[in-house]
Amino acid sequence: MRRSGVADLVLHGGSAPRWLFSRMVRLARPIISFIVLEYGEEEFLRRLADPFWFQALSCVLGFDWHSSGTTTVTCSAIKSALNPDEHRIAAAGGKGGFSLKAPEEIGRIGATFSLSEDVVERLTYSSRMTAKVDNVAIQGGYQLYHHMIFISESGRWAVVQQGMNTEFKSARRYHWLSEKVKSFVDEPHTGIVGDVRHERVLDMTAKASEECRKVSLDLVKDNPSHLRSYFSGGGQRSILEWVQGWRGERRLNMRVNVNWKALREAYERQPENYEQLLAIRGIGRGTVRALAFISELVFGAPPSWKDPVKYSFAVGGKDGVPYPVDRKRMDEAAAFLEEAVEEAKLGVEEKVEALKRLRRFIWKNTS
Repeated sequence: MRRSGVADLVLHGGSAPRWLFSRMVRLARPIISFIVLEYGEEEFLRRLADPFWFQALSCVLGFDWHSSGTTTVTCSAIKSALNPDEHRIAAAGGKGGFSLKAPEEIGRIGATFSLSEDVVERLTYSSRMTAKVDNVAIQGGYQLYHHMIFISESGRWAVVQQGMNTEFKSARRYHWLSEKVKSFVDEPHTGIVGDVRHERVLDMTAKASEECRKVSLDLVKDNPSHLRSYFSGGGQRSILEWVQGWRGERRLNMRVNVNWKALREAYERQPENYEQLLAIRGIGRGTVRALAFISELVFGAPPSWKDPVKYSFAVGGKDGVPYPVDRKRMDEAAAFLEEAVEEAKLGVEEKVEALKRLRRFIWKNTS
């Protein structure tokens, strides 16, 4: 009999108890040590960027397999367990206000690893852009509240961040890996996972949005005063009227709040590509939406409205919703962690319990 399933990630308030968190850190340290020693620090970054492996690791460490705290607590435990001298990896950022400390922490990591100023600047930019993209370029109603970047001694990185949709009471996790990022605005993720697949999400990072990105860029490189006509009508259907026509459908909040000051700055800078446009401070959700609407309504270059979520948390859905279960990747993640746990310097009891949790997790998500 075939076994399949779906994992719902419940929004849990509060924080992990101290006894659990300290135990997670103690378990994480030898597992990380084995992986880095056996496969290298770059492989550990690749594993963090894999949604399947990350979810399985959180289970091995003892956290609830279906909790929204999986992301924040597991990342925090890994950050505490990392020893830059031994593992040649360090982490910056965290939940809430700790995410804002990422630039400062990246600077300290750069000093620890003797990274050049250019590399530190690039890392800081990467940290900021991954957050900007997932908050602004992808609009599914999820506000980021957790951001963590893991940095290797060579200057490579992985990002794990999470947003919350208060209307649907659901969370969504975003995974990034530096070696996979050719452009921050052209399908840059290694995975986007969540427990709700929305019918309509503005995704300016999709390949289907390429023409819309080009038109949006052309619009801002023209005088911003020309854009105002699209909001006043000028004898044609205005953007505001077009958006108001959506009221009969259940869609995201599509209010058009244009930051004209940011658009003026963009015009003066004349960005060469959409990524440079998005990087300008003040170019937020409302402005990105407005440009996308004009691109579609006036110039016939629609953005992608397909939800980019790739997996239900951990393994996918039994009916292919949001995506089919990837049994091969799930098995590979489990096998890799099983080896890591077996070889890690843990006590017999700790190994047995960790492996039991991993196997229970696999059973829950395939039964």
